[in-house]
Amino acid sequence: MSQPVTSQPVTARTQVEPLIVAVVGSGPSGFYAASSLLEQTAVPVRVDMYERLATPWGLVRSGVAPDHPKIKTVSGVYEQIAAHENFRFFGNVHIGRDVTREELTARYDAVLYAVGTQTDRRLGIPGEDLPGSVSAVDFVGWYNGHPEYAGYTFDLTGERAVVIGAGNVALDVARLLCSPYERLARTDIADHALTALRESTITEVMVVGRRGAAQAAFTTPELRELPEFTESGVDVDPAEVAQQPGEDALSRSAKRNLAVLRGYAATPVPPGARHVTLRFQRTPLEIRGDGRVEEVVFARNELKVDADGWVSAVDTGERETVPASLVLRAVGYRGVAFGGLPFDERRGVIPNDQGRVQGTEREYVAGWIKRGPTGIIGTNRKCAAETVTRLLADLADGSLRRHDRGVAFDHDVEIVSWLLERQPHLVTADGWALIDAAERAAGAVSGRPRVKLVLTDELLDIALERQSVTPR
Repeated sequence: MSQPVTSQPVTARTQVEPLIVAVVGSGPSGFYAASSLLEQTAVPVRVDMYERLATPWGLVRSGVAPDHPKIKTVSGVYEQIAAHENFRFFGNVHIGRDVTREELTARYDAVLYAVGTQTDRRLGIPGEDLPGSVSAVDFVGWYNGHPEYAGYTFDLTGERAVVIGAGNVALDVARLLCSPYERLARTDIADHALTALRESTITEVMVVGRRGAAQAAFTTPELRELPEFTESGVDVDPAEVAQQPGEDALSRSAKRNLAVLRGYAATPVPPGARHVTLRFQRTPLEIRGDGRVEEVVFARNELKVDADGWVSAVDTGERETVPASLVLRAVGYRGVAFGGLPFDERRGVIPNDQGRVQGTEREYVAGWIKRGPTGIIGTNRKCAAETVTRLLADLADGSLRRHDRGVAFDHDVEIVSWLLERQPHLVTADGWALIDAAERAAGAVSGRPRVKLVLTDELLDIALERQSVTPR
């Protein structure tokens, strides 16, 4: 087993040796950080990527809706990054269980955490924990085949589901609940979800936002595709998309959204037809039911504009009760504390200065755990590049001190030996290639991009079947 190594300042000798970096997390921000490290020419770098699941790609695999295959093509970029000769993938390694943070920092010159935001924000209202009130995070993980959510079940036997939130995740959930089986059956949706949605009796999904239509965080393409993808109507109250406070000063995206919403409002949904209902200016106050969800009580809001132009929702005192059998919370993601690193409980992020973790040595962050759950997949590229720029600047000015490994230290052999000792079921790039090929082959039989394996044991059976203990 390898021994922890000591540190030394950067010298002429060490400048030609590769900087060895561990990236924890294999989602977009982790891959973009690896790319920034490997593409720069100031110093040679080796990158080992760690992932607690057996499969890489993070939210691209387990968060992007299955009916959005174009978004998932970004995985081709990650495959190119992973093919770099100085990149290695180590899956099924749980930091904090199989190995510790301290052990990583003892073996790597720098450790960059790109672990995302792994839970949801709570509503903080009575009845939130009733059966039938669930997190959109859980629901998305379930229909995308995330192993940790594969065993979940959702009661889809009612007529109405209510989605609380006015962002793209809320639209994803509503769209999946309303989409025809035949359309979903051509995607990589998890088989267990496909079966459950085929048997669903839900005919209306109501998406509810706290502020006005102009303040909703939907992107226009996602809003516009609702009737096409669901093959059902979209119900919008004309009164809620009439003249908006401060409309002249709205962003172009907000104006585009309003135009789409007003088009929906002008086309009434036929009675009894399956549809998505979009409602605004409502705040959930309570979820009620006898042993499970039966209804949601909302406060009706009016919009007020302050001197700075900020639009806020003010309770009018009016109440509205909406019958529902399923409530999905989609009010945002939240980071969780990680392995003893400093943590900002209010913001749900690891405190950092341009990506360098505050109060620690040789540790950095990128992505949502660095800045909060904002932006799209591509936003993580700039975020990761900023962190890598800071890391290299720290190396240049001596703030980041490389380990003195000695001439006899073989990083490749030592790390693999250590990991296999801690996690005998280690998944390397070769193992992931076997999983990927098996899923794609299963999908080809039925005209789908892939059929996902969703149980960890199944994934490991494929990954370890013919795999050498030494990665490429």
